[in-house]
Amino acid sequence: MPLHRKQLTYSERPNHAARAAHAKGDELFRTYDTSAILPKRSKAPAIVAVVLALAVVAVAAFLILRVVNPPVELLPEGQTAVITVEQGEGAYNVGQSLEEAKLVASVDKFVDRVRELDAEAALIPGTYQFAGGTSMDDIIAMLKAGPAVTGDTLTVPEGLTREATADAVAQATGGRVSAEDFLAASADASAWAGRFPFLESAGSNSLEGFLFPKTYTVTAADDADAIVAMMLAQFQTETAGLSFAYPESQGLSLYDAVSLASIVEKEAAPENRATVASVFYNRLASDRPYLESDATTAYEVGHDPTADEVHASTPYSTYSNPGLPPTPICSPSLECLSAVCEPEQTNYLFFYFRPNAQGGMDYFFNETYDEHQQAIAGS
Repeated sequence: MPLHRKQLTYSERPNHAARAAHAKGDELFRTYDTSAILPKRSKAPAIVAVVLALAVVAVAAFLILRVVNPPVELLPEGQTAVITVEQGEGAYNVGQSLEEAKLVASVDKFVDRVRELDAEAALIPGTYQFAGGTSMDDIIAMLKAGPAVTGDTLTVPEGLTREATADAVAQATGGRVSAEDFLAASADASAWAGRFPFLESAGSNSLEGFLFPKTYTVTAADDADAIVAMMLAQFQTETAGLSFAYPESQGLSLYDAVSLASIVEKEAAPENRATVASVFYNRLASDRPYLESDATTAYEVGHDPTADEVHASTPYSTYSNPGLPPTPICSPSLECLSAVCEPEQTNYLFFYFRPNAQGGMDYFFNETYDEHQQAIAGS
């Protein structure tokens, strides 16, 4: 039979040298860097994961910003807003007026754009009417061009009633805006309270007292509503620096304060408005809170009242009714509003005035009824 040799593996070599060589080869094989010949892994999944993570962060940030800073709702097209730029007002103050009227989304963005256009010193004072949807650049261009002038100048003097103001509007516009249209537009304060919060305490009374006395420029596009809005915006601007804290401390609403100021307008001279206001405050706080103003009855009857008329039992008689009349009796000046907000502190309960030789009026203020009667007798 043929001799069969046993099959030996490399590690089974019988001699030491063979086994040493095999061990060395095995060690070299185990430590050999094979990364160069391995298949390459794609980086696409990692990139996609990073992009998705960034997208999630961006969406989350957007949603958070919308909650913290919700988008501003601007005045829609088809509606208009009136703002007044006062002499000396800078871009920031103008921007505030525009933001309040919902014509721009942000005061800061408006100021930044004005500065970018180098227009800060070129904004012209006046009363403007802007349509909803007007771009910021167009608004700035209109402010640089100045208010439109059509030749219709409306002057509302201090102490004018709403009816007399309506007649002045009709005359200034050549009848284009009738007195009836103006009276209808100014008949209900509650219709305007949304745009002008200072009217909240006026309820559904007319705008008597709030049609601010001023000289206005009326454009051909201005209807009765636009003119009323112009006057209310002027009231808001003019009274922004007043504090109504004192009248409120005396139990008066802003509407009551305007009513009182309208009486001061009719009863006081420029030099003693704060003193006359103090008399009326003292009377309201007294045991007999009757203002006893002839001017309130004059508003009701339309002429200088007789003694019988001022004592008659009618709504505007402040001899027959305690407290303030039902409404203001005219449009008071800023000075009379200021007098009511900061009256002189006195103990006077009476005043009397009579014409003097210089064509003015002499006023006499007294704490007691007897002194008051002596002042009257001295005339």
